[in-house]
Amino acid sequence: MEIIGTIIVGFIVGVIAKLIHPGRENMGFIVTTLLGIAGSFLAGYIGQALGWYHAGQGAGFIGSIIGAFVLLLIYGFVKGKAAS
Repeated sequence: MEIIGTIIVGFIVGVIAKLIHPGRENMGFIVTTLLGIAGSFLAGYIGQALGWYHAGQGAGFIGSIIGAFVLLLIYGFVKGKAAS
């Protein structure tokens, strides 16, 4: 049941990050979900490095959205470089 919860929260986080990101990203359901999950892992890793979270503690909801947003920015930068 924990995996299903992670997928649902990952999707919600991915959708919110896409809504606050300027521009249009052509991503499907699966990629949006993976974006949210990866954003949560990124936020947890950075939070642990800065001492905000302890080992094994996941990032909060807002931290996950920020992590997903950062990944979207990186994706847009790499996609823009590849198109040039």
